[in-house]
Amino acid sequence: MTNPQLCRWYLFSSVQSLQAEAVSMITRAAEQAILDSGAFHLVLSGGNTPRALYERLRTLKTNWAAWHIYFGDERCLPATDPDRNSCMVRDAWLAHVPVPQNQVHAIPAEMGAKAAAAAYSSTLQPVAEFDLVLLGLGEDGHTASLFPGNDWGKEAGSPVALPVFDAPKAPAERVSLSAWRLSQAKQVLFLVTGEGKREAVMNWRAGANIPARAISPQHGVDVLAESVLLKE
Repeated sequence: MTNPQLCRWYLFSSVQSLQAEAVSMITRAAEQAILDSGAFHLVLSGGNTPRALYERLRTLKTNWAAWHIYFGDERCLPATDPDRNSCMVRDAWLAHVPVPQNQVHAIPAEMGAKAAAAAYSSTLQPVAEFDLVLLGLGEDGHTASLFPGNDWGKEAGSPVALPVFDAPKAPAERVSLSAWRLSQAKQVLFLVTGEGKREAVMNWRAGANIPARAISPQHGVDVLAESVLLKE
């Protein structure tokens, strides 16, 4: 069985102040990981919320050669399609910093969901625990590409990566790390902005069984949210 989720909520009056705190938390996590092991293993979120955060990270003063980048999910589109998470992250951030290309591990979703999930599971095999996982929250409570009504892979020993064939938003075919694998992390950070997330936030805080609640690392999750989302 998985652990119950421990949530620490941090509320911000503006998206800009939320992003600034996220940059600080990422910076501290990177510094500690590089000090401890010489490497920083980071899982990135897609979607609109983190784009401006990634742009802020361009100016970070760090040992980029120690960064190893992974993705929580991906759309099954051609490798250069601008709607792919890997392309958004590249344009917003990674094309502007010297992270070694062989340390940026995109999900090969152009292979199709089933083959890509198997391939990415092999890619992640040497990584016992991520240092930091970045996640978002959808209006329906989904995170990564773990949607309500689907198997989230939350039990211990679940597959590392899951093929998704019926996502409610196009494209329907995707690949997602399982809730169990996303929980194998020293730190998990959710970024939650936008009025449309209010109901999902209320459901989450009320204990509803939404996909975001299935992420349950040993040390809990940190949720950075706009304070307006918790106002009646």
